[in-house]
Parts: sequence; structure tokens; C-alpha cells
Amino acid sequence: MGGPVSRLFVETVGLFAPGLSSWQEGCAVLQGRAPWQDEPLPRYQPALLPANERRRATALVRLAFGACEQAVAGRLQEAAGLAAVFASSGGDYAINDQICRALASVERRVSPTQFHNSVHNAPAGYWSIATGSREPSLSLCAYDFTAGAALLEAATLVTLERRSVLLAVYDNTIEWPMSGKREVLRPFSAALWLTPEPTAQSLCGLVVAPGERGREPAGADAAGLELLRRGNPAARLLPLLECIARQRGGAVLALPGGGALHAAVRPC
Repeated sequence: MGGPVSRLFVETVGLFAPGLSSWQEGCAVLQGRAPWQDEPLPRYQPALLPANERRRATALVRLAFGACEQAVAGRLQEAAGLAAVFASSGGDYAINDQICRALASVERRVSPTQFHNSVHNAPAGYWSIATGSREPSLSLCAYDFTAGAALLEAATLVTLERRSVLLAVYDNTIEWPMSGKREVLRPFSAALWLTPEPTAQSLCGLVVAPGERGREPAGADAAGLELLRRGNPAARLLPLLECIARQRGGAVLALPGGGALHAAVRPC
């Protein structure tokens, strides 16, 4: 590790992806106790959103909520006190495609709801409504390096400001014609509740620091998850999730500019 070191703790994990529809199911796969089944995800119904916002929520928002609601399950009052880092490699491609189609039509009518959902921080906005949080929230994008950049941002916030943070990383499948320029083959979302100090519920500690990139890490090959990891930028978080599930080891997540984020798991 060659940069400033952050030491933090993982309180909970949420996971919502094909064949990994919960952290409990994901642990069985990531620990090698069960094979990964590439099964389609059900349409998620956010439980925390009011009815009006739930109707307006896009597929990307629902995907993010699939992991976030798991991470705060049963602890909604505490969730309102979490700062947040929401990260997607390119935002809501489906909504942007719909807007582009509308602008290319004769009428050129763009739905106000579509415009509202097109901004990059829409999932974070829905989350603040759902939890009633007034804590700081940041939404970022770093293309294929989003998972590493988001973890670095969240770890820095936890370490420097000594506050608990919800980190959410998510990307949805991209359909044609945008898939001709940018492929995301399967949906994936994960959420980590990160704290500056250990608690009775902490899953593990994390030691995080930027450094040299070196060889690109592989995912859990034995479980067949490399297809998922390579097919979705948010799923580049999978090597770290595997280490958390196994309570040992470390992962290297690529950062923009040729660097990498080294994250080592430490048992509590």
C-alpha cells in the first residue's frame, strides 16, 4: 500500500444480483458452499418509499434499493443518521435512452418524471426521501473504475469525518441501441454500512489504501462469478465481498489514472 491508510469497519452488507438476491445467499456462494446460478432478478418493490415515489422509481433506483434496504433492515432509525455515497458507472441509461428517443421524435415531448429521473443523483434523492435522512450524500461516476473510486470516497469520509456511511454501488443492464457502445450484461447492486469504530454487530474490519494497480484481480472463479464481475462495473466489488464473506484476505480495485485501491479484511 502506497497511500494514506484508512481503517474502518463493515457493519452490514446488502447484495442484490442474479443468483445473489441477498447477503445470506451471497455468502453461501462466495464461501464456496453453493454454486452460483445465473438467475434473473425479480422486479424489486422498495418497501421504504412512499407510494408516489415508488411509482416513479426507475429500474435503476429499484436495483439500488434492493441492496440498500437489506443493509439497513430493521434499523431504519439508525439509517436516517448515515451519510451516503451512491455510485454508478454511467447512471440511468434506460431513462436517458427514452429521453433521446423523445427528443428525436416529431413532438419532442420529454416527460417531467423522466427528466427528474435522468440526473445522476436520483437514487440518492429517493433514498433520502425513504429514510428521512438529512446527512450529506454524494453521487459519483468513474466508468469502469467506479467500484474502487466509491470505496475510496466512502473510506475517506468515514476516516476523516468519523461518521458512519452507507456505500451503494449499482449498475443495471444496458439495452440496444446504447449497448452497441457500452455493454453491461447483468444487473448488480451492493451496499455496505461502514463505521469508524467496531460495534457488537460488525462483520469485519477493513484496511484501505491506494497503491499500485498490478494485475487485475479475478472474482470467485470456482463459483462462476467471473462472468458477473466482468459483465458489470459495479460487480468489480465482488472480490472484496468474497473476502468479507470468508473473513480473510484482501482485494485490489482499479482506480482511474492507473492506480488501485487495496482493501484488506481484518476479523473483528
